Amino acid sequence: MATVELRDIWHSYDFEGGKKKNWRYAVEDINITYENGTAVALLGPSGCGKTTLLKIISGLLKPTKGKVLLDGKDITNLSAKERHIAQVFQFPVVYDSMNVFGNIAFPLTNDGVDSSAIRKRVYEVAEILEISDLLKEPTRNLTPADKQKVSLGRGIVRPNTAAVLLDEPLTVIDPKAQWGLRRKLKQVQKELNFTMIYVTHDQHEALTFAELVTVMQVGRIDQTGTPFDLHENPESTFVGYFIGSPGLNMVSCFVKDDGEVSYNGTSFHISRDLAARALEYGNELTLGIRPEYVELGMKKRPEAMAGMVKLVEDAGAYKIVTVSMDTLNLKCRAPEAMKVEEGETVWLSFPEKNLKFFKDGKKIF
Repeated sequence: MATVELRDIWHSYDFEGGKKKNWRYAVEDINITYENGTAVALLGPSGCGKTTLLKIISGLLKPTKGKVLLDGKDITNLSAKERHIAQVFQFPVVYDSMNVFGNIAFPLTNDGVDSSAIRKRVYEVAEILEISDLLKEPTRNLTPADKQKVSLGRGIVRPNTAAVLLDEPLTVIDPKAQWGLRRKLKQVQKELNFTMIYVTHDQHEALTFAELVTVMQVGRIDQTGTPFDLHENPESTFVGYFIGSPGLNMVSCFVKDDGEVSYNGTSFHISRDLAARALEYGNELTLGIRPEYVELGMKKRPEAMAGMVKLVEDAGAYKIVTVSMDTLNLKCRAPEAMKVEEGETVWLSFPEKNLKFFKDGKKIF
């Protein structure tokens, strides 16, 4: 168990022999600390640099610039083996020539650990992973989910494991088994107090697994925070849109001092006090509000705006309603029991406490 710190990390795959070749950084200006015993996630779209960072932490990749620290010790130049960091890959890595016991025991066997100590530790790990009944099974007979548990078991069997890295570990797992395996990963992290870093492009996986989530975009960190922080206080329009289902409604608008907010001929009003705060940053801003905070009604109300229902999507526990107001389309959530049909007129209002304002893609308040 250890604190993992990335300090001024930059990396380019174009770096060859100290010379520039079509210079482009895959990750840049990365500074972050993951405290000992925390469950964290690296979240972002494909190609944003998540796996590159994971390889730099594990030692499979040496950064072009910057340092990797483990409990304050610089390990940038240490090999992957010397770091005692376990990695669980996208596709389960098991040895088909061995049974489950042999797979989990393999690292200890290589270290020359006494056979009785190996047996004790393997059984401890198998019990935690709930695969004790599979120890004698050939790994080729296992389901993908159980193979991934074996892969994790092999990673955590060493008592001196400093951290566990998980690179899209549920990709090949049957959707019905994903929830159970994610729950087991979280349980193992809590029980053994490992620093566990989970890489995924799936916000649901990240938000339900991690205490802290780092959202990445094009090689940079946009925001690190709790799932609640990311949802309620996105620091950028990218985080606002990427987090949430659906994501943040965003309107590129023009704000006037009388409180009028206009967008391509469509307009609505906010309070003069809120407008004054917004105008401190200029009059061309982006306004954002979560779909679940848009108030939708079937009758006209003071300050509410009329719109036409363009699409109704039934999500089971609620409905996602797309409402068109001239050139502006907004999404909102409606209770499952609410009767709303495409083509009818509805009325929308925006509670000011739930409005967010952005300038050049960054939150101002």
